[in-house]
Amino acid sequence: MTAAGVPPPPSRGGVGATPLLQVDKLSVAYGDVQVLWDVSLEIYEGEIVALVGANGAGKTTLLSALSGLLAPLSGTIQLGGTQALAGRPAHAIVAAGVVQVPEGRRLFGALTVLENLRLGAFLRRDRAAIDADLAHILDLFPRLQSRRHTLAGKLSGGEQQMVAVGRGLMARPRLLMIDELSLGLAPLIVENLIEILGAVNRAGTTLLVVEQDVQTALEQAHYGYVLETGQVVLQGAGAELLASPRVQQAYLGI
Repeated sequence: MTAAGVPPPPSRGGVGATPLLQVDKLSVAYGDVQVLWDVSLEIYEGEIVALVGANGAGKTTLLSALSGLLAPLSGTIQLGGTQALAGRPAHAIVAAGVVQVPEGRRLFGALTVLENLRLGAFLRRDRAAIDADLAHILDLFPRLQSRRHTLAGKLSGGEQQMVAVGRGLMARPRLLMIDELSLGLAPLIVENLIEILGAVNRAGTTLLVVEQDVQTALEQAHYGYVLETGQVVLQGAGAELLASPRVQQAYLGI
């Protein structure tokens, strides 16, 4: 999945375009410990956006707030310019079209691959469309076809990540947020997942990719944000951030 494979929308969505997701001055805490300070970002329809930073920078906390798992202290989250998401319950945010693939997969190990995938569509009632989407997911991930009746707890890490991504896609998201896609996986598996997500993006799903692997994330992104100690410190086109001396020194060892 490379930014070259999907031409970036002109002027990030076109003149006057409304962001698919707009986050404005979002602050989040765990109890008395504040983790995010006035984070602002925009994601436009059809983009691949990378959110990068070191471990502990606040990336997962931001995703938790966007997913409704954490209530923000302040700030706003708008979907499509009309729907306020901050403070809404997680299931309502999924129903609105914002879906997270969590770090560590978080599958139900005692359920089969098919059962885990079907759980991604738990808010949907269109049975024929769900069956069609399930068949499509198995086409996207051929490795899961022969494993579809296997318990998720018996799968390899790469196979579990495929199920986790597929489960997210079963919700038919407008925005799919993926937390640490490459964590603990072999390079060939990561490359395969990136290719599949590139196809998903070209088919119309907007992606927010959250990664500690800064080079992998920015190489595939139209646009990126760098998060340090709970604040956005840099933003720009993926290629521009890769060429930034600050990014190269802090994250790429150049």
